[in-house]
Amino acid sequence: QVQPVESGGGLVQTGGSLRLSCAASGRTFSSYDMGWFRQPPGKEREFVTAITRYGSRTDYAESVKGRFTISRDNAKNTVYLQMNSLNPEDTAVYYCAAGRRRPMTVRSVDYWGQGTQVTVSS
Repeated sequence: QVQPVESGGGLVQTGGSLRLSCAASGRTFSSYDMGWFRQPPGKEREFVTAITRYGSRTDYAESVKGRFTISRDNAKNTVYLQMNSLNPEDTAVYYCAAGRRRPMTVRSVDYWGQGTQVTVSS
């Protein structure tokens, strides 16, 4: 069992960058794929990116490819999301997720963080 806790959200201007972190408690962190989802205002939660247990594979939504990078440090039980070239369409609550089923989807996630707000101003 893991309990993800996100940090690093905030307000940024268009074209700026942010790095989100997700620290997960529990001794089984490296047995989970980790991912990030987001929920824009008034919309459903959507997949952003995921990384396999030891970081050998990453997947990205088309809308963030080339701008966002996911990484993880199993020694620190932490997963990161580096977000560059942000635009107002990236405004959302970002959720860290842990799961063992692939591909990672909203329905397949086992554990969710509480979310962190990212707001991109135009």
